[in-house]
Amino acid sequence: MVLSRLIRAFCAVAVLGVLVACDAKDMAEPPHPMGSFAMRANFVDAAKAQTIPLSRTATPEAWSAALKEALQERFGPYQGDNPFEFGISIDGYILAPPGVPLVASPRSALIIRVHVYDTVKKQFLVEGGKRMTILEGMSKDSVIGSGWTQTKQAQMKKLARNAAKAVQDYMLDHPEWLGLPIAETPNSGAADAKAGQSPKLN
Repeated sequence: MVLSRLIRAFCAVAVLGVLVACDAKDMAEPPHPMGSFAMRANFVDAAKAQTIPLSRTATPEAWSAALKEALQERFGPYQGDNPFEFGISIDGYILAPPGVPLVASPRSALIIRVHVYDTVKKQFLVEGGKRMTILEGMSKDSVIGSGWTQTKQAQMKKLARNAAKAVQDYMLDHPEWLGLPIAETPNSGAADAKAGQSPKLN
């Protein structure tokens, strides 16, 4: 199941350049309001991560460290009064290799499953978690295939940052978890930023 998803993701990014997750290019912008959110802990398990023969390979420890660092970078500033915990399994990945024909322009991908635990309610918010397919996105370095222009570590860091952004978007899609008004969406933070206002971190 995971391998078939990896192959489909590889074909999509190699042939069509389809994006499943947006680039995490917003770290220099004012952070989106997240209501009562605080991240108490994050647990990353990459022990069973699968890949395909064309991919570069990385150890579970390296994947775990990269994703934990990206989660801390994105969520560390939030100091609300409702601590959440993330449990994330890395189910599969593709790290685009060098040496693939330029016409394919392969890009990297990551498949994760995210479990969100509310420590106040003492429960997981979605039974079975949320499966996400994360792509590295488009950039000048990935137009001809990031395997030609980026190290393995750079590919992993970009995927990890995009994964953390996808987790944040997932949380913001459920404002009721965060004590936010239902009408308040990620776009409201972007609107504040455009107006020159900094969203308040609770």
